[in-house]
Amino acid sequence: MKSDICNLSPNVASLEAILAETERSASYANLDKKQTLRLRLLAEELVGMIPELLSFGTGSFWIENNDKLFELHTLLTPNSTMTSEKREKVLSVAKSGKNAAAKGIMNKIRLAAEFMLIDYSEVAAFTNPECEFYAMGATTSPVLPVSTWSLNAYRTKSAQEKGEKWDELEKSIIANIADDVIVGVQGKKVEIIVKKQL
Repeated sequence: MKSDICNLSPNVASLEAILAETERSASYANLDKKQTLRLRLLAEELVGMIPELLSFGTGSFWIENNDKLFELHTLLTPNSTMTSEKREKVLSVAKSGKNAAAKGIMNKIRLAAEFMLIDYSEVAAFTNPECEFYAMGATTSPVLPVSTWSLNAYRTKSAQEKGEKWDELEKSIIANIADDVIVGVQGKKVEIIVKKQL
């Protein structure tokens, strides 16, 4: 079953529509209180990163479920052609002039989506420290047949290294609740899919 599609903007009403659609989907699927709370927590995590991503373009949100298997979809369409120079101008609005929010799993997921929204033909070739996490999660997916970033791939490589990356995963709501998060390019759009079997 597919929910209604919510058109996204950075305003509060748009973001509240995501949570309302999540509650409605949980109700239609007859989820119990605990299952509904888990689904809502995943939606709240998405709500936290969407306003910043919408500075690069427009978006939409919907939920698909097959019985108790849920997928929260966020589809982002970049404004014209977003280049790395334009991204730097957006980031320069911050006092530090840097993407200081790249700490924590949700911010890394957001950053993976930013990389894909921007005209980065060389995304896979990044070698600077800001992009190391991207390489750790880079994978292929049958869902999105082109360049993708997966929380599961990142989780597997972080488990081998332990340290700070593993600590971030253990503290993250989405890393502890979601079965996987996939960020990928579909045509000229970027899709974020959060998967959870309830």
